[in-house]
Amino acid sequence: MYTLGEFIIKKNRYCFSSSTETLLRLFSSIKLAAKAIHKEVNKAGLTEKMGDSGITNIQGENQKKLDEFAHKAFIKAFKNRNVVCGIASEERKNFIIIKEKKENILKNQYIVLIDPLDGSSNIDVNISIGTIFSVYMRKSSIKMNLTIEDFLQKGNQQVLAGYIMYGSSTILVYSSGNGVHGFTLDPSFGTFYLSHSNIIFPKMGKIYSINEGNSEKFPNGIRKYIKFCKEKKENRPYTARYIGSLVGDFHRNLIQGGIYIYPKTDSSPKGKLRLLYECNPMAFLSEQAGGKASDGKQRILDIEPTKLHQRTPFVCGPIGMVSKLEEFMYCEYD
Repeated sequence: MYTLGEFIIKKNRYCFSSSTETLLRLFSSIKLAAKAIHKEVNKAGLTEKMGDSGITNIQGENQKKLDEFAHKAFIKAFKNRNVVCGIASEERKNFIIIKEKKENILKNQYIVLIDPLDGSSNIDVNISIGTIFSVYMRKSSIKMNLTIEDFLQKGNQQVLAGYIMYGSSTILVYSSGNGVHGFTLDPSFGTFYLSHSNIIFPKMGKIYSINEGNSEKFPNGIRKYIKFCKEKKENRPYTARYIGSLVGDFHRNLIQGGIYIYPKTDSSPKGKLRLLYECNPMAFLSEQAGGKASDGKQRILDIEPTKLHQRTPFVCGPIGMVSKLEEFMYCEYD
């Protein structure tokens, strides 16, 4: 059974665009922060880490105490490992530049975009939450300061993406362009071991995940698709399952087979999920797992970002399920 480090060295070194050492250092940062968050999540009720922090973040949402803890944990870990030159976090308005030591300036050519704690509204009720991360190579010269264009890259430029889910166990799932692989934390040793190799979406699932409480605000195409999911025909009706945490819903659907839908609504005409911090990395994983991700009419990874906190409708899952939903959406656009 491989550890994460052994897997990278023995199996995954040829698909990452830089050295194996760089990939190991990136994951050293990610693992360090993930283990710190795992520890806090598992004792949140005992350490006064539940509830609101009293701060409203850039998204206009009440920031949870663990949101801020997770944000700081990842920033500190990446800074200490001296492996990335910039970070954009869902919890901050502007990107963060990490000053490079002169002797290492050529090595620090990567930037990270991160949702430090996805699904944080579920913290107080002990439901699975997670971290979503995405890595790109900077576009500007290493001799110049970072610019916003370094972060506003299409999702198809990602070199690494993944998530950590803090649930009944803590699992790290990632892809660097060579399939999707999952590693479960053994807390007694503090080590991530390979538990899910070459994860592939089932060709057709039987789960649909959407917050139907907002159905009156959905586009007609989405409402028609939900009706289709409930019909007693062929291999339907599908089963409705919705956690309200993107990481939790995505992970279940990836393993068991299902479609995740977060459409635009009348009150959120551009959607609610963040393109750079949530949708791009999950779309990258979806495609690497043999699935598909779109906004209902176009590929997520081809969307040109225009701002750090851009939102978009989001659908992902097995190709057949997503394509079927798009058929209903195309009828609406025609």
